[in-house]
Amino acid sequence: MGLRIHFVVDPHGWCCMGLIVFVWLYNIILIPKIVLFPHYEEGHIPGILIIIFYGIAIFCLVALVRASITDPGRLPENPKIPHGERELWELCNKCNLMRPKRSHHCSRCGHCVRRMDHHCPWINNCVGEDNHWLFLQLCFYTELLTCYALMFSFCHYYYFLPLKKHNLDLFVFRHELAIMRLAAFMGITMLVGITGLFYTQLIGIITDTTSIEKMSHCCEETSRPRKPWQQTFSEVFGTRWKILWFIPFRQRQPLRVPYHFANHV
Repeated sequence: MGLRIHFVVDPHGWCCMGLIVFVWLYNIILIPKIVLFPHYEEGHIPGILIIIFYGIAIFCLVALVRASITDPGRLPENPKIPHGERELWELCNKCNLMRPKRSHHCSRCGHCVRRMDHHCPWINNCVGEDNHWLFLQLCFYTELLTCYALMFSFCHYYYFLPLKKHNLDLFVFRHELAIMRLAAFMGITMLVGITGLFYTQLIGIITDTTSIEKMSHCCEETSRPRKPWQQTFSEVFGTRWKILWFIPFRQRQPLRVPYHFANHV
């Protein structure tokens, strides 16, 4: 399956995504400049910690960009419905087009999306069947990067040895306290928000329920069999290889794994 680019024209989404990019750049530029590189030069931390920091930051940015531009599962205007699956399709009452069940019409994008979870302004895109895995990676690496930055900010003042060299001619060192306080405020705010979002996403995948289904109470839990969590995650990420669940550089392939479960009364 080739990569399908999906670009949503929404100024509100552009502003939200621009804010995310600003926070990313703020941390990726100033935290190493004030904390990592000075402490590395004085031998307080090993260089591998800097490599890990930039590695997490790159994975976070790739997940953000790909989640934003990847087609979430937009349905074509004239879909080809397999003859044996007609009972699994329904008519959308907004665009009057046939769609698979569990699809949803996004009023902001103006089309139906397969297994749509929600429309996220922070990536300026819907979260659907084809980019849900990237959204999960974005949540994971954002939380990891935020924790990493907050940890170094704390250690800089309360754990590491004081720096011997300070170049007060540089703006970042003259206003270090204000810069680090702003970084801590943004980090704590983002950590609280992303933790709650990531938790609800994980619960939704484990229970095989989208956010829209939770809000509309139409998940049909009594009629739909419960799947093992390994299968629901494998279907979202498109692979059963768990190590690949953390790689944002690959291509996702649709996966439908047969499963068996026993219903004990």
